[in-house]
Amino acid sequence: MTDPAGPRATPTPPTSAAVAHRAGVSRATVSYVLNGQASGRVGERTQARVRAAAEELGYVPHAAARSLRAGRGSIVLLAAPADTALVFGPLFTRFLAGFQTALHHLGYTGVLHGAPAASPTAAARAWAELRPAAVVTLHGPLLDAPAVELLHRAGTAAVLTHGPSAPPGAHTLLLDQHEAGLRAGEHLLARGRRRIGVVRPAEPGLAAFAESRLAGVRAAAAAHPDAEVHPLDLALTEESAARLAAAWHERGLDAVFAYNDEYAMLLMRALQDAGHTIGTGAGGRIAVVGADDLLLARLLRPRLTSVRTEITPPERVAEWVAALIRDPAAAPTTHRLGTFHVEARDSG
Repeated sequence: MTDPAGPRATPTPPTSAAVAHRAGVSRATVSYVLNGQASGRVGERTQARVRAAAEELGYVPHAAARSLRAGRGSIVLLAAPADTALVFGPLFTRFLAGFQTALHHLGYTGVLHGAPAASPTAAARAWAELRPAAVVTLHGPLLDAPAVELLHRAGTAAVLTHGPSAPPGAHTLLLDQHEAGLRAGEHLLARGRRRIGVVRPAEPGLAAFAESRLAGVRAAAAAHPDAEVHPLDLALTEESAARLAAAWHERGLDAVFAYNDEYAMLLMRALQDAGHTIGTGAGGRIAVVGADDLLLARLLRPRLTSVRTEITPPERVAEWVAALIRDPAAAPTTHRLGTFHVEARDSG
């Protein structure tokens, strides 16, 4: 239905000059008060008058303009390009929530940025437009030296990339996916399993993690001449799991490392529906191991064996980032985000 009064005009936001006029002070005084720099410069009564004027007018500082004046702002950009979007699991989303909360307490704003990334330089340009204080790449194309240099020249104090290594000028956040696969492989081999399938998710954005986990299982199997490791492509759908389960007899596998608990639960149910027995108990022919150690996976029957991540608290990671922003000349370092171990249960 058309509004007879016509479209509403977008209101012009109040400016710091309007606040200064209302409070009867200079714009510099408004800046000092509203940016928390008034101590020792502006009296308490004047501060109160400025804050009252700002509230009456509905004025809030313009973050982008403030960033341009300072050369950088308070944004910590968490980059996960949309065209290679990672399937965020519960473990990661909990960490991300804690990380953003910790950044807020340190005076920064964590912003999840999903600009497409045709190349490392294209990604860096999209991120640099926001003048972030730091960029933390969570996923997507690995940055190269020109992309890192572009960010630094735009005023970004710290660039942190996901491992296993970083380009010159950047820091590394390392959560070694190879180790996750290694621990799963060692566990299954120690329990006598020799024909091991390793799930490679079909969803976009997970290939690099999946290949590292597959390599870890293969590294564990290298110590056992009679062991075989077979990659298994699986989409996160019931149909895909059913097709894989239907072909299981032909493959003759006695174990599977299913990438994470979600894929493990999906595949385990499909295998059971196809008449296969799961677990370490009597009659258990197939061992199933997931990763992330989700509560839901422990409620299954048989309960799911899972590779658990002992991850660095998000508050500590936020402190690392804040320290690097304060010291942009700090030599590049590697921060290990966690280690892995197997929580053995009934499924394998």
